[in-house]
Amino acid sequence: MDLLFSPADEQYRTRIRAWLSDNAGDLALIAKAEDPLQAARDWQRKMYEAGFVGLTWPKSCGGQEASLTQQVVLSEELAQARIPHLINGIALTTLGPTLIQHGTEQQRQRFLPGILSAKEIWCQGFSEPGAGSDLPSLTTRAVLDGDEFVVNGQKVWTSLAPIADWCFLLARTDPKAPKREGISYLLCDMKTPGVTVRPLRNAGGGFHFSEVFFEDVKIPRDNCVGEINGGWKIARSTLEHERSGLSGVVALEANLERQRQMAAK
Repeated sequence: MDLLFSPADEQYRTRIRAWLSDNAGDLALIAKAEDPLQAARDWQRKMYEAGFVGLTWPKSCGGQEASLTQQVVLSEELAQARIPHLINGIALTTLGPTLIQHGTEQQRQRFLPGILSAKEIWCQGFSEPGAGSDLPSLTTRAVLDGDEFVVNGQKVWTSLAPIADWCFLLARTDPKAPKREGISYLLCDMKTPGVTVRPLRNAGGGFHFSEVFFEDVKIPRDNCVGEINGGWKIARSTLEHERSGLSGVVALEANLERQRQMAAK
């Protein structure tokens, strides 16, 4: 078995290094920008336009259909250059692939371009105060009223909620069904009336997670991914995509190597 990178992979590596060198100045400006969030969006858009975002996605959905070795090479180079995670990483690794697999053509055309370019930032509304490790026990309710779901409930440990434009969430649409059979997978505009975000501040005064409250929030029927009450199957796909991430493992390996080198000095 040949475990070495091919000449094509090494050419790809050279291309990445050259691009990162040419654009390092733009990345450095993010922390100094008057609007760091917009700067982070701009950086992801630049990476997308260069062909370094959506590597695993089909070309028909705006992706690159990159090989596994190309994915490894890119992850290695980003980790070595200490490039921060993309601002829309949650959607890129979880929601995007889920919509590719389970969404309608209308949903893919509407949402995938904004995920890739970071035009629309997403957060994930799965966990609840009483439904963390036992996620199917969630109690957030969604009642179908004509062409809209009316959602009431609470989510917690929601990353990026204060800056997110959209949220993909699970809600119970049939309280009488077995708990894994009465859940639907919904896409919610965070600007919808009734959505409230409350950051969970840590001991240092900062926050990474938030609570999100839904009070009579109206979500269009067309924003249900898959069938009504069939959301648990869709959620499992999302969680599988989340667990299969590669870049975090490569970045961890690079950080450990830097720490080993520091300890050896």
